[in-house]
Amino acid sequence: MVWIFGDPVSLYRSRSMPKLSNLELIALADSFPYPTASVYKSRLYQFTSHDLKATLGYLLPSVVEKLRDLKQSFVVSDAEQRVSIAPEFDTVEKRSKMMNDLALKWRIEKKFKVLEGWRSELYPIYYPSSELYFTFERSACPIFGFVTYGVHMTAYIPASDTRPLRIWVPRRSPTKSTYPSMLDNTVAGGIGYPYGVFDTLIKECGEEAGYDSELIKENAKSVGNVSYYYIRTSSAGGESGFLQPEVQYCYDLEVTEDTPPPKPVDGEAEAFYLWGVHTVKDELAAGNYKPNTALVTIDFLVRHGVITPQNEPNYLEITSRMHRNLEHPLR
Repeated sequence: MVWIFGDPVSLYRSRSMPKLSNLELIALADSFPYPTASVYKSRLYQFTSHDLKATLGYLLPSVVEKLRDLKQSFVVSDAEQRVSIAPEFDTVEKRSKMMNDLALKWRIEKKFKVLEGWRSELYPIYYPSSELYFTFERSACPIFGFVTYGVHMTAYIPASDTRPLRIWVPRRSPTKSTYPSMLDNTVAGGIGYPYGVFDTLIKECGEEAGYDSELIKENAKSVGNVSYYYIRTSSAGGESGFLQPEVQYCYDLEVTEDTPPPKPVDGEAEAFYLWGVHTVKDELAAGNYKPNTALVTIDFLVRHGVITPQNEPNYLEITSRMHRNLEHPLR
């Protein structure tokens, strides 16, 4: 089992760093050890539902210390290494207000650097699975290790007799607070509350790439999902070490030479490039992709027969780690 810890931007841009293998790229996104691989969890606290039946996320000790005095809202058990929501918060509305009031208070008091990226966007937290438990400020989710969700779409031109498969690849704006100037998927965005998966895709396609909604409705194909457990670094914005389990719903958009190309609209992307698959693979190996979008791109290459058991010695580990079984309630 391969694990890579550290700031991916520093790793990527170090001249001494050799080309990254596909498995090493997966390990940058799926960086939280599996239970059988490490005792890493031994220093973490579970953050549980009010009835103690579900672990919603994992907390660092630094977060637990800030929750200890909030006895009206949380119950801290050092013996069980657990923090639970107090039982009296027994509705979605009560839990949402309590949690977001706390996040806002911490932002005002500058308790966590990650809250400098405040989004004023709510993410859904589920318990039991598929049932809304509360909604929570997007930027604060990593503090509690909550599962978050997004949509990623890859626009591509299929291979022809004369040209290889080509992919539209954006470069992130150099002014972004997270992973500036790194490469990304054609379109990607988080699923905020109360948006659905496809609603989010249409919204993000228009905002980030200028794609017409009818093009997406008629041609975007759902191709599954990926899931992984990320340990945040400073390149993600804010403190290193927060845990970020994620699920990304993946879509493919087959286009032609005549399809209007994607273009920067909202400033998220600096430019879009139409690259052949060999260039994409070189850019991946050079570490120029944002970690989770490298994983999504590898998934695309697997599904399109570019990465196969014949040419990738770690094929089984790669494909299994792109579909990690997360140990928390899901949407």
